Amino acid sequence: MPFVVAIDGPAASGKSSTAQWVARELGWRHVDSGAFYRAATAATLRTGAPTEAWTDEGVLAASARVGRRDAGTSVAPTLDGAPCDDEIRGPAVTGHVSLVARMPAVRAWVNAQVRAAAEAHHVVVDGRDMGTAVFPEATLKVFLVADPWERARRRLVQRLGRPAADDEIAAETDALVKRDAADATQTVQAADAVLIDTTYLTQVEQVERIVALARAAAARTG
Repeated sequence: MPFVVAIDGPAASGKSSTAQWVARELGWRHVDSGAFYRAATAATLRTGAPTEAWTDEGVLAASARVGRRDAGTSVAPTLDGAPCDDEIRGPAVTGHVSLVARMPAVRAWVNAQVRAAAEAHHVVVDGRDMGTAVFPEATLKVFLVADPWERARRRLVQRLGRPAADDEIAAETDALVKRDAADATQTVQAADAVLIDTTYLTQVEQVERIVALARAAAARTG
């Protein structure tokens, strides 16, 4: 059976970039579950339906336009048969993805996409519910946390490509705290997950720690 490293945590805790790096170090595939929620959101936006009219059924129907592609070191969504990385990271999708991620039917669809991607390869997956609902028997479960201010600072540096001013960080921190509240029921630490607070860790340090844990777990399970 393929090995699975499941990385969970709140928004902007560094899950996706860390998981991608860990996957490269291990020689496994990276699967970002959040990208599939974003792709479902983008597909629904393309329909032109007003946000207040979005339902589980409507978003799920729009998600039929979403596919999967093997990008060598990762498994990523497509939209209408084409790569959609830039579109799903844009502000329109970012502003609506929490709404979509709370829809039970869409969550079930995304979980199915992630499980399917893990059927043929050892994978590092990140998102929410990865170590609880999606892969309860994962080889290794990790839950990343960080101080909201630090999460906001990192996100702005990534988005802006420069150091952020304190007022910018404060505004982003407020947005993240609200996002945490909205996502609370989908961001639960598995009882057997390893908790890693990355507030004072470099990304190199957190990657090294997770890779070491993954190799040890894989060795134990054969």
